[in-house]
Amino acid sequence: MAAGQGRFSRRFVLTGSFASVGGLVTMADAGVAEAGGRPGPDFSLTLAAGTYSGAGRAFVIIARASDLSPDAPEPRDNLQDNEPITVPFFGQDVPNAVPGRAIPLRSGAAVVGYPFARFEDIPAGDYVVQAFFCTYETNRRSDGSVVQVHWPQGDGGDIWHSPGNVYSTPRAVHLTGHAQTVRLTLDQVVKPIGTIPSGSTGQQGNPTDSAHVKHLKIRSALLSRFWGRDVYLGADILLPAGYDLAANRHVRYPMELIGRHFPRANPHRFDESLGDDFSQWWVSADAARFISVQVRSENPFYDDSYHANSANLGPYGDAINQELIPAIDKAFRTIGQRWGRVVAGGSTGGWIAAASLVLYPDTYAGAWAGFPDSMDFRAHQVIDIYADANAYVTGSSWVPVPRPAARGSSGDTLWTNGQENAYERAVASHGRSQGQWDIWQAVFGPQGKDGYPAPIWDKHTGGIDHTVAAYWKKHFDLSSIVATDWTRLGPKVAGRLHIYVGTEDTYFLNDGVAYFEQRTNALTSPAPDFQFIYGVSQPHGWTPVTDQQLLTTMADFIARHAPQGTDVSGWRGQEQPPQLMLTRGRQVVDEGVDSILPNDDASQALAAKSVPEEGVSGQISRSAVANRMR
Repeated sequence: MAAGQGRFSRRFVLTGSFASVGGLVTMADAGVAEAGGRPGPDFSLTLAAGTYSGAGRAFVIIARASDLSPDAPEPRDNLQDNEPITVPFFGQDVPNAVPGRAIPLRSGAAVVGYPFARFEDIPAGDYVVQAFFCTYETNRRSDGSVVQVHWPQGDGGDIWHSPGNVYSTPRAVHLTGHAQTVRLTLDQVVKPIGTIPSGSTGQQGNPTDSAHVKHLKIRSALLSRFWGRDVYLGADILLPAGYDLAANRHVRYPMELIGRHFPRANPHRFDESLGDDFSQWWVSADAARFISVQVRSENPFYDDSYHANSANLGPYGDAINQELIPAIDKAFRTIGQRWGRVVAGGSTGGWIAAASLVLYPDTYAGAWAGFPDSMDFRAHQVIDIYADANAYVTGSSWVPVPRPAARGSSGDTLWTNGQENAYERAVASHGRSQGQWDIWQAVFGPQGKDGYPAPIWDKHTGGIDHTVAAYWKKHFDLSSIVATDWTRLGPKVAGRLHIYVGTEDTYFLNDGVAYFEQRTNALTSPAPDFQFIYGVSQPHGWTPVTDQQLLTTMADFIARHAPQGTDVSGWRGQEQPPQLMLTRGRQVVDEGVDSILPNDDASQALAAKSVPEEGVSGQISRSAVANRMR
């Protein structure tokens, strides 16, 4: 989330005026009465000649001038980065847009708005209005399904700035509070990001190589076959100091695979000018030597694939582990064997780290998972998808209580599940919003009869589909998978999984970790010997060590598990890991109140979420686009 965007109260107050929003009831602006059937504005959008023709979704975005800033000067700049605390917008699917033909948007079933359901709920006043069109490509997949989706082009799933999408120049408009038609022409096309080399593609971006950081992109045969079109994967590779020296030409280095959102910076935010502590450590004489890799796997449903085989995304797990990693092993001097390869990450990357070890136990020697997405779906954030009836509310039919989706360390709810899902519902139908709940549904769930992800719950009401939940449990509930398949997995993963999380994780992810710990503690033959480190009262993004200390820990682990007689002197380094990281079982770290209470309020939480998910131990926002770091 971008800092300084203004605060919204998450409290529900049973006075004043209400408007229906995505099946929920939220406070309307003070002094604004319900429309009560009065006519409101409608909008007429027209694509200019030469922009685009075909399927997609049309939007009207409405902002006050005070909502805009130098960092977000247009209404479209104030959406994904601020999810779900946004300016009002309205979306409608368009099966076949044609330049010059008007696209009408008016209140009704076809138009989904957020945070207001209807145009007439917008108070009369002066606004900056912008039209936007997200383009869809029709894909005929190898399983016979036909879907229309937008393919990112190095934007990491930020549809509002994704190349090929179309928008209008922002325009000052006075909404009268009565019937009026606002006409907008979409005449601007989002340009490609950076320079696309001849014969290449914008998929996964095209970052520039530097002395220590190289980039690799491959066409995935597995994914291309599934999607019926060319699909690419990329990787950013941070090389160790001295990699090119003649004296090291025979040294092969361990690989650290970093699970994460779409990269916006180098692995571990390495800076060639050595302007930070980590970069100075990386080139120091005593540092452990790794080849650190972060994967680029933006796709039509999110900025990252979760490194898993999915009925909806396709075989990203196999593509990364059987195509991309071997390509990296071939191009660079990695050890190239399981004992010399580890995986680490936080949030989304934390789930990737744990899942990679569980689902590909013959590929990775160990995993370090920080504040991971739910490892047990009895706590999918605060939702038990197996036992709960509704994802949005608890309580009784007389007093429904909204379920929180994010909390501040003060205990205040920052936003609710219902609000976040209502935002996604306005962005796209069929789970194509590039939002957090929609990607979980796409990765973890089955394919629906229409070819799109089968909803885990009704997006409008929150009613949970327990048949879909059963599919999630069988295929992606890591707690259930480990427990039910322990005879096979135990000998391969025991003693190799390390998890850390704050006990007051912003997104309640500590609950899933606790369920996972409880369930796996009961396993025997062999004993799991997993490591769990809890930070008392710490929020999302808490880590017990620095990136430097974590890499030292991983180097020590790899050296101790290397084949007997292996020369580790070329990469082990001279430093020793903190004792905390060597202790198995449950550990609790209490850093004191000063670490959890400074200036806590919603704006602080939103500011924290604007930090991209970089490195391993410093990941604190849900998305690399600063919308959600998962």
